[in-house]
Amino acid sequence: MGEAEKKERKPVILSGIQPTGIFTLGNYIGAIRNWEKLQEEANCIYMIADLHSLTVRQDPAALRQKILECFALLMALGIDPEKSLMFIQSQVHTHAELSWVLSCYTQFGELSRMTQFKDKSARHADNVNAGLFTYPVLMAADILIYQPDLVPVGGDQKQHVEIARDIALRFNGIYGNVFRIPEPYIPQVGARVKSLADPTKKMSKSDENPNGTILVLDPPETIVKKFKRAVTDSEMEVVYREGKDGINNLMTIYSSVTGLTFDQIAHDFDGKGYGDFKTAVGEAVAEHLRPVREKFAQLIQDKAYLQKCYTEGAEKALAYSSRTLEKVYKKVGFVPLPKK
Repeated sequence: MGEAEKKERKPVILSGIQPTGIFTLGNYIGAIRNWEKLQEEANCIYMIADLHSLTVRQDPAALRQKILECFALLMALGIDPEKSLMFIQSQVHTHAELSWVLSCYTQFGELSRMTQFKDKSARHADNVNAGLFTYPVLMAADILIYQPDLVPVGGDQKQHVEIARDIALRFNGIYGNVFRIPEPYIPQVGARVKSLADPTKKMSKSDENPNGTILVLDPPETIVKKFKRAVTDSEMEVVYREGKDGINNLMTIYSSVTGLTFDQIAHDFDGKGYGDFKTAVGEAVAEHLRPVREKFAQLIQDKAYLQKCYTEGAEKALAYSSRTLEKVYKKVGFVPLPKK
């Protein structure tokens, strides 16, 4: 590879998304809407990490639907299968195969120190299965098999990238330069959106109060209704300042979807009540998410097109990942089948 070609090579960025349901407005504003732009700057790989979902008991029909919805939703949010590699993990058998090899190069002590294992074991005490313990190895395989430069991480996933790096360094130390050592990538973070029911906490799918969370596929009337019920304060001034958590949150959301500054928002709603402001925020959010809802509704109905996209994605991912797996199998001493 020449110097000019090296300079032009876009970084490879890999993200895995579990099919756990529809994204919230907080997920969207905080991270997801930057993904579309990221496709222009990097070679992006987006994987629906459905194998990982089995560490918790799933209803098969519901899981199947969630996987398809997650795939369609990524496309509705601007991920283009022509620009990015998009696939469903369970359709690419190389992940599970590399995971077994890497598990033989991972120490028991390393896995027992993983904080998510401790957290999930406590939450699912009736089902502390071996997959729950070893899934960081599968995650390492997911990452290393595509030789990415960067892996986006939140605070709760940092340990997983670290263990993937440790496994890769150990393997490379024995067999030579097999895996690229990925760097954690701190993505551009949008505004941090809080719960509408309790603006001291972040917006979350697991919020016990459904009025606290906006989902990107909520109907417009539901969105407006939830914003009308948003917790504010006893004052009546639309202004961003300390102690006004509810109004600060609404102003943050309104600014994110309209592009207006806090000063412009305060000026526009000067002398108006909270009721007017809440309705305006709800309507602006509903309108901003309208193209996502419409695109998703179209995609989820077009089963043939969805199938074409995930089939082609799986074929590309298998070809891409097989190169790494073959190299690993050769290094550890397995006998290859002759090529046909």
